[in-house]
Amino acid sequence: RSRDHSEAELDQEEQEKQPMTGGLDACGDAASPGAAEKNGSVHLKIPEEAEVKFTGLSKEELLRVAGTPGWVRTRWALLIVFWLGWLGMLVAAVVLILQAPPCRDLPELNWWNKGPLYQIGDVQAFSQNLKGETADLEQLKVKGLVLGPIHVAPADQPKDLRFEEISPDAGNLEQFKGLVKAAHKKGISVVLDLTPNYRGSGSWFSNVSVTNVAERLKSALVFWLDQGVDGVQLAGVERVASVVPLLWSDIRAIVQNGTEERAKKRVLIGVTERTSADEVSSLLSSTGVDLLLSGVLRAANTDATERAQSIQQLYSSHNQSRLAWSLGGRADGHLATLGGPALLRLHQLLLLTLPGTPVFNYGDEIGLEDEGTNFPKMLWDSAEEPNGTLKEQQEERESSRRLFQALSELRGRERSLMFGDFLLLYNSSSSLAFLRSWDQSERYLAAFNWADEAATLPLSLPALPQHATVSLSTDDGSPASNSKVQLEALRLGPGQATLLKFPYSA
Repeated sequence: RSRDHSEAELDQEEQEKQPMTGGLDACGDAASPGAAEKNGSVHLKIPEEAEVKFTGLSKEELLRVAGTPGWVRTRWALLIVFWLGWLGMLVAAVVLILQAPPCRDLPELNWWNKGPLYQIGDVQAFSQNLKGETADLEQLKVKGLVLGPIHVAPADQPKDLRFEEISPDAGNLEQFKGLVKAAHKKGISVVLDLTPNYRGSGSWFSNVSVTNVAERLKSALVFWLDQGVDGVQLAGVERVASVVPLLWSDIRAIVQNGTEERAKKRVLIGVTERTSADEVSSLLSSTGVDLLLSGVLRAANTDATERAQSIQQLYSSHNQSRLAWSLGGRADGHLATLGGPALLRLHQLLLLTLPGTPVFNYGDEIGLEDEGTNFPKMLWDSAEEPNGTLKEQQEERESSRRLFQALSELRGRERSLMFGDFLLLYNSSSSLAFLRSWDQSERYLAAFNWADEAATLPLSLPALPQHATVSLSTDDGSPASNSKVQLEALRLGPGQATLLKFPYSA
């Protein structure tokens, strides 16, 4: 019995050593061979959760929810908030518009008010013939070319005057037509100088011949206008206007009255030797010319104070669209000679910032000097690389040309410079400063010092800010463009001019 009892205990111990799943599967069935696992391991099969997809509310459910009182109140609240916000923005916009200063109407401008005019009084001095150099003029942002006179006119011989025939030394009619066509393609208008006795001692010969010459001019005007010219220039207008006023009225009508075939306006430019602002103002009114070139700015012994007074008087008496400024007429010489080469850039800046149309002689952009003749040969840069003194001279010409081009481009782009108001800020015997402004456009302040020593201009007016930004300057040693300068004590070097800018402030 003791032996049987011992065997039973051993069997029980062997059974405890068997795996829990040794002979039965999860359902109590006999396990297949190889299904045994290590002792104590249990396999549980956990069912995967089903993926939940959001399908939203059905149409019927939405309709049931939308009609509930809560949603109705929410919709009305959102609608009211939207319209209140919209009305608030509308009211704010209206208030801003009402509080903002009204914009000024832009003035009506003619083509000759939009940029400088460029005079070529002697075709051979500028180029070999009438083919011209219109590409160079386009780069200078020139709006008009004043050409000639080029007609046949032996000095002081009215009987041999032939308005409609081009002098052989200037070219021929076909070349002239080609020049006009090329200029028009580049947006440059062409004005023809038809001063009768341009080679002689009096523009209209003698008083006895004025009537006959003016009558012949009328038919010549029709001829040249039919060739495509955009205007006419005449010197000595005070004589013909006073001696034969009826014929002068006919001359004005032929040039200035437009036609259905030609909508573009044509300009009548008068030239006078008068230097008094009173006389020039009177002539501008009595002759009825569109522009009048005079000697106001080049009068002998004129200082900055007298210049400022003349400019102010003409500006106050006439619309600036009728004002024209130059230091040298066709036969008077060039800018670098009349004002001195050291002041060339100063005078460039002056003419291109005054209210009105600036008029230059050919070569004024590079500082061409007369050297014994009022019609010196135009200097064109050589294709060969210069050296020494020639290189320095070429660099100086190119520097003056770049300033001219930058000023001309700026004047044609900025409203304040093209047709803005003119306000004299400061003047002394050798210094001048004025402001150009238009409505809410950027303001431009031009300052000049004609003296041989430095000058300080006190520009502390209520209309001015404390500082302004340098736009352009004639002095390479001056503050660089876009740098700030103090206006309360604006310092200019000898012979220096500068153009400053500052934004509009309400």
